[in-house]
Amino acid sequence: MIDIEKIRAIDVHTHAEVSCQQPHDDYRPELDEAFAKYFKSDKRPTMQETADFYRDQNMALVMFTIDSEHEVGKKRIPNIEVAECALKNDDVMLAFASIDPHKGRMGAREARELIENYGVKGFKFHPTVQGFYPNDRMAYHLYEVIAEYKLPMLFHSGHSGFGSGVKGGGGLRLEYSNPMHLDDVAIDFPDNPVIIAHPSWPWQDEALSVAMHKPNVYIDLSGWLPKYFPKQLVQYANTLLKKRMLFGIDFPLITPERWMNDFEEAGFREEVKPLILKENAIEMLGLKPNS
Repeated sequence: MIDIEKIRAIDVHTHAEVSCQQPHDDYRPELDEAFAKYFKSDKRPTMQETADFYRDQNMALVMFTIDSEHEVGKKRIPNIEVAECALKNDDVMLAFASIDPHKGRMGAREARELIENYGVKGFKFHPTVQGFYPNDRMAYHLYEVIAEYKLPMLFHSGHSGFGSGVKGGGGLRLEYSNPMHLDDVAIDFPDNPVIIAHPSWPWQDEALSVAMHKPNVYIDLSGWLPKYFPKQLVQYANTLLKKRMLFGIDFPLITPERWMNDFEEAGFREEVKPLILKENAIEMLGLKPNS
């Protein structure tokens, strides 16, 4: 169990990049190459290496993979592998699952099994690489199971490094990840935390509006260094949305040290920093102090 009194932060956005159970699927190597070029990194730590790294940092983390089998045609890292790693490292790690909504009722069955038998604590969606609008009723078979357990649903928003620079963007559509589509999701599932991942460029104002209007909506600050955050994001994090901003960095694409160094100089108020780094995530994830 995570000792929430002792850790200094909870990173709600880290990626499982390497499977120990299957080889890397380079079905579309042009996407991997463009992704590494875009983020200036091709480092791929194992899940256990990531857990160990965060333990050394005195931080907890949420980890997930991305199921893009329908739209990209790339074999996913098994959700069970991520969940088992979290169970083995439950002092620092929580697992979210990723299930392509196109899997319909089979995807809903998988979600229930992962929650019931593997302790998965939430779900990650990436509309651009999964090829769907978040408010498409096709996805609701899956959402409805998640809603039974009142678990968080985390959605990529804004621009995507996936496909950037590839001919035709690799066929991936940015518009799927406009955060305004999450307005319907927040209405239809008001008891679930809905997390808008990343500063949502070029739709930052839409993200802030949805979060302002829907009290179950959070924003995670991953994927960008804080020195590049839009000024209105910092303004709302300091004021009206200070209890619904979450620390996340997109590890391994960004490291905690780089993010934290920028965070100290990005204009966040001192009284707001503990909320962002840990306290808001504790509330959102329903974590409790060790007894």
